[in-house]
Amino acid sequence: MRRAGRVVREVLELVRGHVKPGATTLDLEKAAEARLAQLGVKAAFKGYHGFPCVLCTSINSEVVHGIPSSKRVLKEGDIVSVDFGVVVDGYYGDAAITVPVGRIDADTARLLAATEASLQAGIAVVKPGATLGDVGAAVQGVVEREGFSVVRDFVGHGIGAQMHEDPQVPNFGEAGRGMKLRAGMVIAIEPMVNAGRPDVMVLDDGWTAVAKDGSMSAHFEHTVAVTASGARVLTE
Repeated sequence: MRRAGRVVREVLELVRGHVKPGATTLDLEKAAEARLAQLGVKAAFKGYHGFPCVLCTSINSEVVHGIPSSKRVLKEGDIVSVDFGVVVDGYYGDAAITVPVGRIDADTARLLAATEASLQAGIAVVKPGATLGDVGAAVQGVVEREGFSVVRDFVGHGIGAQMHEDPQVPNFGEAGRGMKLRAGMVIAIEPMVNAGRPDVMVLDDGWTAVAKDGSMSAHFEHTVAVTASGARVLTE
């Protein structure tokens, strides 16, 4: 799984370098596809329940599962969330980043910083004996202290020989509640955070989820192993 995680990180950093005003989300997709072909590695998302692409690219108020398109042109001040996964030797890696397009305003920058900080807070409490509620409460606490909202409709997940495995890993919750983590588990922690209210809706394409109030949304994710000594981030 660490090998899969390294590929995920390499491709995400490659895609980050292609994010600029005037680029399309299909340009990002093509860059990722080309690198996967060079590595001889299989994308996790393409074909998954019929999803058509290797990346999910979600712009501004789009929360998750945006479909890359030549018609989606990035503009100065936008943000784009890029979610990506691979399978290597039968095991999966999954991570996401939200990237500013050129210069963004201060409120949007604060949203990105809070979302990434909430992911780190969730990772920090991962250890044997901690609960899923501890993880969710850590994420939620950071987000809500900054005045933002945690999306409830989508959550993190277990990951291993399948892309999505039990347990579900909510980005909200009550410390001390829920399943206890054990050494050997691997989970994907992925805060999705709206600048406004947490409510989302899915567009007519059947995939793209957007903030119902049209507010900006950010998404960061890591695949995290639970070890005897705490968290080991496999997608760093």
